[in-house]
Amino acid sequence: MALKKIESALISVFYKDNLEPIIALLKKHGVKIYSTGGTQKFIEEQGAEVIPVEELTSYPSIFGGRVKTLHPKVFGGILYRRENEGDVSQAVEFEIPAIDLVIVDLYPFEETVASGASEADIIEKIDIGGISLIRAAAKNFKDVTIISSKDQYSELEAKLIAQNGGTTLADRRYFAAQAFQVSSHYDTHIFNYFNQSEAIPSLKVSENKSKALRYGENPHQSAHFFGNLEDLFDQLNGKELSYNNLVDVDAAVNLIAEFEGETAFAILKHTNACGVALAPTVKEAYQKAFAADTTSAFGGVLVTNQEVDKAAAEEMHSLFFEVLIAPSFSEEAMEVLTGKKNRILLRQKMNLPGTKMMKTLLNGVIEQDKDLATETKADFSVATKKAPTEAEKDALVFAAKICKHTKSNTIILSNDTQLFSSGVGQTSRVDALRQAIEKANAFGFDLKGAVMASDAFFPFPDCVEIAHEAGITAVVQPGGSIKDQDSIDFCDRNGMAMVMTGVRHFKH
Repeated sequence: MALKKIESALISVFYKDNLEPIIALLKKHGVKIYSTGGTQKFIEEQGAEVIPVEELTSYPSIFGGRVKTLHPKVFGGILYRRENEGDVSQAVEFEIPAIDLVIVDLYPFEETVASGASEADIIEKIDIGGISLIRAAAKNFKDVTIISSKDQYSELEAKLIAQNGGTTLADRRYFAAQAFQVSSHYDTHIFNYFNQSEAIPSLKVSENKSKALRYGENPHQSAHFFGNLEDLFDQLNGKELSYNNLVDVDAAVNLIAEFEGETAFAILKHTNACGVALAPTVKEAYQKAFAADTTSAFGGVLVTNQEVDKAAAEEMHSLFFEVLIAPSFSEEAMEVLTGKKNRILLRQKMNLPGTKMMKTLLNGVIEQDKDLATETKADFSVATKKAPTEAEKDALVFAAKICKHTKSNTIILSNDTQLFSSGVGQTSRVDALRQAIEKANAFGFDLKGAVMASDAFFPFPDCVEIAHEAGITAVVQPGGSIKDQDSIDFCDRNGMAMVMTGVRHFKH
């Protein structure tokens, strides 16, 4: 493909890092450079001659730098079509020089918002001239090369070296696509900033960073992760995270966040907890969580909210698991755990951000608030004649936290520090309860004095009847059924305590 020699360039960037090699190449090839302000000074310090934009336009930078490049002699030089006789004639008539290369790096709007800056400072970081230059140069990619981000400097440098200071049409089209991605991303974040208060019903999402995954939920499905995982985790060991790993990690960190201020451990499989426990140490918490289901723990995702020490590491080392997440790992623990090279170890650096969640559905996307409601003892409304004891209340809080993060229909059976069993993802609540009881019995748990949590109300008294027969003494549920009284009456007749929260926790 024919090369187009770059003879003139307009450079206006916020970040100058790694721009030096490009300036040197442009200088080597005798490229005429236009610039202004701090960028002009930087280029001149590299020993290259610069024509100030003010000289080209015969206008100074005005309004505190808000208007510098917005002028027909700049945009005309970018936009006129070199093969269009009328455009060429007008360029000559109005003394508009051609501009073959535009290098722009926008004001850092996202970073300014993230820094907690004042609104005045944020507004000043909305780039006007830069974004206009990007769009103009990208539109006229047949004639103009656009570099729209500092992240593209090295690509341009390589092409200038390999192609003797020129670019191909394919190069220019590629950089144009990158440019519209940059401008779209930039405008998305500006809109979302303003829409925090305006609540315009429009969904705009843009993530620049992406990672190709080995495959999706199944090997025949391709998949990407869009986002910056490095903000959340440091991966200390193991193979690359898979699609299913990521789904389970998300569920794990959401669950463990419920137990702030306690030493908690959870084991998850297909996003559902098969073991959760509280204990004085991570080792003991792991032992109790593992005891809840020693079968399902195989190949699971493990998570704790405290540092993993050597004792805990040695205890879990014999188990095959995919991922272990913790806020930190002792050096001795790392020596133990890295003995298996594929085992993924993640150091969690922060809690999950954001208050919204979304997914594709039918021919669109649905968005909702995250389920951030967590019931405490103060939220319990005692529905039965018998109130739960303080120990039972603690157990009900514990069970309710796990229930919130388990697929519906679900039933959780526990005491105040250990999940005994769960009935998960069943089409009827009765089936979920029976599954939970059968599982608890299979792993040797005595349910006498245990508590039960349900993610939704009981439409009939059958669940409390079955629970009573199994030895369960206290129940937490949202309430709201037209037949709530039937369940309450049964509990009253049989000495059970029931509290209602008024908050349902369906999870699909």
